[in-house]
Amino acid sequence: MEIKVLGTGCANCKTLLSRVEQVVAELNSDATVTKVDDILKIIEYGVRGLPALVVDEKVLSTGKVLSKDEIEQLITQ
Repeated sequence: MEIKVLGTGCANCKTLLSRVEQVVAELNSDATVTKVDDILKIIEYGVRGLPALVVDEKVLSTGKVLSKDEIEQLITQ
């Protein structure tokens, strides 16, 4: 599983990235977590708000700092 957090480096983007990394660690998942801060690459996803969560190239959330429970639900579906 490949998980990407799209964001330009704002506090909300950093918070989402941290929470995603925590959830992946707690689940003992072998998922790869990456941060995408290149605005041109972010535009390619067509998101209208940041931060955004992308799992296996599918945008699952935009413009919201998800809770750890919400992240877990999205990545274990």
